[in-house]
Amino acid sequence: MRRRMKDRHLPACMYQKHGAYYLVRKNVWTRLGVDYQEALIAYAKAMDPKSQGGMPALIDKVLEHMTPRLALNTVKQYQIAAAKLKETFAEFEPRQVLPKHVALLKMHMANTPNMCNRILSFLRVVFQHALEWQLVDSNPCVGIKRHAEKKRERYITDDEFHRILAAAGPNMRVIYEMCYLTGQRISDVLAIRLADISAEGIAFKQQKTGARLVVRMTPDLQAVIDRAKALPRPVRGLTLFCTARGGRPVNYQTVKQMYQIACDRAGVADATLHDLRAKALTDTKRQGNDAQKLGGHTDAKMTARYIRNREIDVAEPPRMPTKGV
Repeated sequence: MRRRMKDRHLPACMYQKHGAYYLVRKNVWTRLGVDYQEALIAYAKAMDPKSQGGMPALIDKVLEHMTPRLALNTVKQYQIAAAKLKETFAEFEPRQVLPKHVALLKMHMANTPNMCNRILSFLRVVFQHALEWQLVDSNPCVGIKRHAEKKRERYITDDEFHRILAAAGPNMRVIYEMCYLTGQRISDVLAIRLADISAEGIAFKQQKTGARLVVRMTPDLQAVIDRAKALPRPVRGLTLFCTARGGRPVNYQTVKQMYQIACDRAGVADATLHDLRAKALTDTKRQGNDAQKLGGHTDAKMTARYIRNREIDVAEPPRMPTKGV
């Protein structure tokens, strides 16, 4: 650190200018006051973000406020974003964060556009709450565009799907089949309770959107339910898919890992568990059903974008012209 040429009695990052004391960090000048003793007190609070709040405290407060209403997977994603943001803005007060700082964060994370977009989305939500709580006067994320993301186009063919099922054990197979037949997110499938199943179908309340829907009972769906109930399970198990010991809901990470193992055994490359939902919505549309209802999307454009990347038109070639007589 370069030695001071003047005002050597002042602590690091504290400067005197125009009769007042300022804290200077990352070219941001924060006024501490004109009285030296009061300025020192303000300096001590500013240098310890936890004592006055600061961005780390705001991020933790917003995350704690949102967590009860979020799905577990969403909470985990937000926790990752929160850790990055607390590190980036550790020395900032909420009012000190400006659009240029958010733009700089976006630029530094250009090599990981998907992750950057998740972090920017969470930061926008943080400042929406801060604005509502009157901690800031504006949202610095407004006007900062997201990175362009490469949309996934992978479609699991029928042959690949059957190979994956054949390579999976009976406990995982019924889960993969249920993901496909219902078209729901894996977290919602694993949360199916026995009480949600009736002769009409399976009732869902999507954890991510809060949308409610019933997937109508079909012979295929009933067959999967019957096979799932026939697997070893304790009497106290409340969910359709539960552990043999304890009756707890099956863990998402376990299902994800076992799916990758089944794909490797089946020789199916570049396949993720989320591709089953894409296959379900694409296939049900091809069969003349309402993909938007099955997906639980409030906007038809969302369903269309979801399917369009995986739906390939089949064009008829011309017939070879006959030779003239």
